[in-house]
Amino acid sequence: MSRPNPITQCSVALLFLGIALASGEAVSQGKTLQEQFVGTWAYVSVDTVRPDGSRVPMFGTSPHGLAMFDSNGRYILLTARADQPKFASNNRIEGTPEEYKAVVQGSIAHFGRYTVDEADKTISFDIDTSTFPNWNGVEQKRPFTLTGDELRWRTAASSGGTAEVVLRRAK
Repeated sequence: MSRPNPITQCSVALLFLGIALASGEAVSQGKTLQEQFVGTWAYVSVDTVRPDGSRVPMFGTSPHGLAMFDSNGRYILLTARADQPKFASNNRIEGTPEEYKAVVQGSIAHFGRYTVDEADKTISFDIDTSTFPNWNGVEQKRPFTLTGDELRWRTAASSGGTAEVVLRRAK
């Protein structure tokens, strides 16, 4: 029994790889945008973009956090600075005013329901509860782009300008 030529073996392997990759892209292209949101996303950056185009990281240069979207329209977002100082007391209910201020300014979280508008390419967050109570019960709508494993959205920044959030699909 003769063995196949190594070039033939390599060609067949590349052919199957190409078919597998093409079918994987076709599957993701067949999903609605809301279906493509489903899963866990890790924060890459959260920047305030000033009117002059300059950027200021809102949660440091390497924010920590996750955004999770389920197939039933529920979500949770948590973002925090990587460099938050620890409480000297080692007790979260015995912090100093400065420690509490650092936590509030260095993190945000909220959860509730979400919907994706396919035509407008916007995501709406119907916020149930937030660590910023002024957002409780509020709906926020944000334009987004979803390219492969990168998700971006923009919203008005409380400090002026625009906040831009960049996430990557967690693997």
